[in-house]
Amino acid sequence: MSLNDSINNPSPPPIIAARSLTMVYPGEVRALSDLTVDVEPGIVGLVGANGAGKSTMIKVLLGLLRPTGGQVSVLGLDPAVSADEVRARVGYMPEHDCLPPDMIAAEFVTHMARMSGLPRTVARERASETLRHVGLYEERYRQIGGYSTGMKQRVKLAQALVHDPDLLLLDEPTNGLDPAGREAMLAMVERIGNEFGISVVVCSHLLGEVERICDSLVAIEAGRLLRADRIESMTAGLDVLAIEVAEGTEELARALADRGLPVRREDRALLVPLADEDVYDVILGTVADLDLPLHRLDQRRHRVAELFASKFASEEAVDVVA
Repeated sequence: MSLNDSINNPSPPPIIAARSLTMVYPGEVRALSDLTVDVEPGIVGLVGANGAGKSTMIKVLLGLLRPTGGQVSVLGLDPAVSADEVRARVGYMPEHDCLPPDMIAAEFVTHMARMSGLPRTVARERASETLRHVGLYEERYRQIGGYSTGMKQRVKLAQALVHDPDLLLLDEPTNGLDPAGREAMLAMVERIGNEFGISVVVCSHLLGEVERICDSLVAIEAGRLLRADRIESMTAGLDVLAIEVAEGTEELARALADRGLPVRREDRALLVPLADEDVYDVILGTVADLDLPLHRLDQRRHRVAELFASKFASEEAVDVVA
């Protein structure tokens, strides 16, 4: 790219910029530790194990917590100094159930729109429109206490969206939902980001789930940055060959390893990185030498979840969802 191209097409400023961000709770509990990252506009996954510091980071971004070290900006604003301005431009969907059960959805979302500074009439119109977007228009006059978990999650999304923010912060938006409910929620988030043009940060421990809708990922562990990059950059050059034989899988794995190919087992298949085209010949030659019945040999791209598998060793680690 030439200098003129760079001037004419400047990169958009980051929606979030953190520099050595640190948050230590009383008792020397360190939730964020020297975290430095720039988050580009788009749909971004903030992923990590439970307790990795994701929710703390969101509270710092909203100005609800003041960091003990470093700096952070949200949409060019310092939330520690301009918290009201930040919250006027940011929508927040909390993780936990925080809805008033005796209020009807239309009344609650209208109230939240008024809290964001919208006039009464505009707030009512925006509440109805937003509840339509999240699929609750026909149910908007029911009390929230009678809603299912999925409907309550949609109300939380609606109140975060009602004031037409520039950025949405969604903390575990699929929490407590069944597979169909998770798919519906992710589809709504994807639509908000792609059709409404609102940047979205999806905070989740379900890496495989959010990678399907995200442009980029920020992965943290114990408050530290593991990696931040666009999805295509994470998976570039990481094609693998999946091999299945009707019998002799372990024998084939040992033979491939002896010939210098790194082999990993996944269910009934063996996965081998496709470093170059010669890998095909090595695999086919090995299968022929062992006289094994080849059932499948195909190429696929690594899932991002696999790239982080070695980083998280316990059940509290990032869950891999196919």
